[in-house]
Amino acid sequence: MDANRYKFWGWGRVGEEATAEERAGLKAHMLLRFGTMNGDEMAPPRADEITLPPPRLGIPATLADVLTADHEDRLIHSYGKSYPDSVRAFARQYPHPPDLVAHPANEADVIAVLDHADSVGAAVIPFGGGSSVVGGVEPAVRGDYAGVISLDLQALDRVLEVDTVSRAARIQAGVLGPHLEAQLKPYGLTLRHYPQSFEYSSLGGWIATRAGGHFATVLTHIDDLVENTRVVTPRGVCESRRLPGSGAGPSPDRMFIGSEGILGVITEAWMRLQARPVFRAGTAVRFRDWHRGVAAVRLLSQSGLSPSNCRIIDAEEAAMTRAGDGSAAILVLAFESADHPVEAWMARALEIAGGAGGEWDTGAAPATDGHRSGESGAWRNAFLRAPYYREVLTGFGAMYDTFETAITWDRFDALYADVTGAVHRAIREVTGREGSVSCRFTHLYPDGPAPYFSFYCLPKRGSELEQWREIKQAASEALIAAGGTITHHHAIGRDHRPWYDRQRPELFATALRAAKQALDPKGLLNPGVLIDP
Repeated sequence: MDANRYKFWGWGRVGEEATAEERAGLKAHMLLRFGTMNGDEMAPPRADEITLPPPRLGIPATLADVLTADHEDRLIHSYGKSYPDSVRAFARQYPHPPDLVAHPANEADVIAVLDHADSVGAAVIPFGGGSSVVGGVEPAVRGDYAGVISLDLQALDRVLEVDTVSRAARIQAGVLGPHLEAQLKPYGLTLRHYPQSFEYSSLGGWIATRAGGHFATVLTHIDDLVENTRVVTPRGVCESRRLPGSGAGPSPDRMFIGSEGILGVITEAWMRLQARPVFRAGTAVRFRDWHRGVAAVRLLSQSGLSPSNCRIIDAEEAAMTRAGDGSAAILVLAFESADHPVEAWMARALEIAGGAGGEWDTGAAPATDGHRSGESGAWRNAFLRAPYYREVLTGFGAMYDTFETAITWDRFDALYADVTGAVHRAIREVTGREGSVSCRFTHLYPDGPAPYFSFYCLPKRGSELEQWREIKQAASEALIAAGGTITHHHAIGRDHRPWYDRQRPELFATALRAAKQALDPKGLLNPGVLIDP
C-alpha cells in the first residue's frame, strides 16, 4: 500500500490517525457518558479483504495515462467521509465503486474524459478532496449508464497567477488547502478560508459546495471570495469575466457556485485574497446559562465589531472537547487584522459579553495567538483533530454524526428546542438508550446564527445504517419544520435531497433542470445530486 495514498476507510493518508492518547480519551469519554463500550472493537479494513465488481468500462489508448482501474484507487473514490461511509467501509461493503478513476493532469485531460464519457454513456463524478459528508462523491448512481468515472482533480493544484495590486489570484481547482496557502504565503497574502476539512478539501470542492470557512463573521462563505470561474461542461467551456462586482444580469459565477458538479467541472477560479494578519487577540468567555450566551452572541453579531471567531459551544460539547468541565457554555472569541491592533475591539466585545452574564479570567490579557491557547485552544485542537476520530469511534461501535443549519434570531430558540428534542427521542426509540446532543454556532450573521448540532449514541450492532437513517430523518424533518435550511455549508449531495426538494421553490427547480439540460443534455455529471437528470 502506498503510504502517500488516502485511506479508503477514514480521514487523511495512510499512517495519519488518532494518537494513543486521543484513543484513550475517546474510550474514557464513552465509558463516562454511557457506562459501557459497545461490544468488541472492529479493525479497519484492508484492501485485500474487499472484492469489487469488475469495471464495466474499458480504457482507450488515448486515455491510458489518465484513466485507471486500480483496485485501491477505486476503493478510495467509492465513499466520502460521513458516518454511513465509515460504517460501510468497516463492514467491507463496497457494492458500487467507480468503474474507473480519472487523474487529469490539465484541463485538456478533463475535456478528453468528458468527451469519452459522452461517447460511451458513462456518468462522471467530480472528486476534489473526497471530504463530502453528504454522499456528494458516491458513485452509486441510478439510471441507464454504461459505468461511472470518478474524476479526481488533485493534479490541477497550482496558483497560476497572482495580482498583488488587486489582491487576487488565478488558481487551479484541484489544489488542497495547505498547498494553496503555501503558494500564496510568499506574496504575504491569504485566501483566509479554513473549513474543518481544510487539509483534505480542494478549492473546486469549496466552490462547488458553497463551503463555509472557519471564520465566524463577514466573509463566511466561499461565495464572497470568488471573482470569476472557469468551468468545463459537456457542451464546452464557460468562463465568466473577472470583475470586482457587476450588475449585468444574473451572475454566471453564482450559477456554478453550489452546483455540486451537476452543471460542469470547475477547473480554475480567480479568488479574492487578503493580507496575512499580524495582530491577534483571543479569549474564552463562560456562560452558566446557554440562552444568555446565545443572547450575547446575537449582540456581538449586530455590533459591527466583526470578530474573526465568535463561536458559542454548549456545555455538553465543551466537556466532550475538553474546552470546559461541562458546567458552562464556552464562547470562543477572537479578533485579527493585518492593518491595526485589535485590543480595542476585544475590549468592547468583552463589555458586551459581560453585560449578558459572561465570565472570563480578568487577570490575564487576551492571548495574542488569537484562539490557540487556553479553553479556546483546547476546543480548536479538538475541532481540527475531530475528522481523525470518526474511524476510532466507528471501530468502538459508537455513532457520532453532525448536521447544521441556519435560522433567523427570532426563531432560534424554537428550532433549538424542537431539533434537540426530536433527536433525543429518535435516539431513544431506535437504540433503546439515551444519547448525547450538543450544539455550537459556526457562523454568525446580524439576522441569525448557523447552529451546528452533534449527536452521539451507542447503536445496536448490525443495523447501524438503519438507525442512523431514522435519526437523520428526525433531525432533518425538525429543521425543515422549524424554518431552517437543510444545510448551511455541508452541501446537499445525495443524503439531503429529500429535504432540499422541499426547501427550494419548485419554479427554481424547473429552471435548474433547464440549465442542466442546456449544459449537460445527457445527464452525465453527478446524477442524482440536486436534481434528477
